[in-house]
Amino acid sequence: MRRAQRGLLALNFFMADMQSGIGPFLGVFLLAHGWSTGPIGSVLTLGGVAGMLMTAPAGAFIDHTHRKRLVVVVTGSCTVLASCLVLVSQSGWVVALSQVASAVAGAAIGPAVTGLTLGVVRQAGFIGQNGRNQMFNHAGNVLGAGLSGWLGWQFGMVAIFWLAALFAVLSIVSVLSIPAAAIDHRAARGLEGNAADDGDEGQAEGFRELLRNRPMLLLAVCLACFHLGNGAMLPLYGMAVVSSRHADAAMFTAETVMVAQGVMIVAAFVATRMARRTGGYWLALLVSFAVLPLRGVIAGHLITHWGVWPVQMLDGIAAGLQSVAVPGLVARLLDGTGRVNVGQGAVITVQNVGASLSPALGGWLAQMLGYPRAFMLLGGFALISVALWAGGASVLRRQGGRRARGRALA
Repeated sequence: MRRAQRGLLALNFFMADMQSGIGPFLGVFLLAHGWSTGPIGSVLTLGGVAGMLMTAPAGAFIDHTHRKRLVVVVTGSCTVLASCLVLVSQSGWVVALSQVASAVAGAAIGPAVTGLTLGVVRQAGFIGQNGRNQMFNHAGNVLGAGLSGWLGWQFGMVAIFWLAALFAVLSIVSVLSIPAAAIDHRAARGLEGNAADDGDEGQAEGFRELLRNRPMLLLAVCLACFHLGNGAMLPLYGMAVVSSRHADAAMFTAETVMVAQGVMIVAAFVATRMARRTGGYWLALLVSFAVLPLRGVIAGHLITHWGVWPVQMLDGIAAGLQSVAVPGLVARLLDGTGRVNVGQGAVITVQNVGASLSPALGGWLAQMLGYPRAFMLLGGFALISVALWAGGASVLRRQGGRRARGRALA
């Protein structure tokens, strides 16, 4: 068990940079090669849509496969290779193909890690292990972003891809260090101690679960509204500051990621403690939604190098809380159904409707109205999430009582 848990922590640490590849650096990379903000946002949206369409099928596949470790190996490698296409050519169709391929390959990694975690520690240990996973993941992002910024500054963007490839190799070693025998595949899909027949394997019913489970549907809609505003914030802020010639592109982009991810480590720890003390995730999610409007106002008024600190600290608070609360809440709501990972995929798919539209929306808003107004308009979308989530507290508590026999899930 301890070896498997250590393997999970190592995987979450190294997969951070493997997943992102050039990631946050893509916007400033394309900007330096003559692209404008509108087309950059559009190509990022194309990748987001491709990932969105694949997330639920990927979750269903994870629920029913016993080769979860192999999924991480294959999709992680494909993500790095797809990102490297951008180095070969910056033409529109090559960049678009790279983003689509990366999104499709990466869609399965999140559900796979969630399934592995449930399979190793079961439902009883999920809150603690998932919190530690997220802390290690954010720490890996801090290291990866710092190294990427320094290497990009010293040796150019190509060095960032080599770093992503190295992290991919270390991720593969980490996932293979998890003993196959330590993974309970029934527990991994939410059937621990449940005598229900596995005869429904292969049926992707995540959206059916989503539609008949009101708390999950509420969660998905709130996340979609939040990410419609949030998705474009980081790349757009990086482009705003770099285009104003206030910072070096590689180093500043690395700084934006490092500040946010450093705060995420603390936020993930706080979210885990909050879940244990309150028995649920409602408050953590409410706080995460509420910080985006403030972030939009600050970003619109502080397009400077030092403005990255308040802007990205708020991003870290929201993302760190959600990284623990979202998978934790879905795992509890679907405990005993055998569809935990496809349910995760369904929620993420609806969330990604907002996230995939955000880069195009933000890019064109910035091009037409300027960066300050674009940031404030994007931040305003989270007010819908705050209103819906606050208004739905009673629904979440009622569902919590039914699902957990008196234990509040929200």
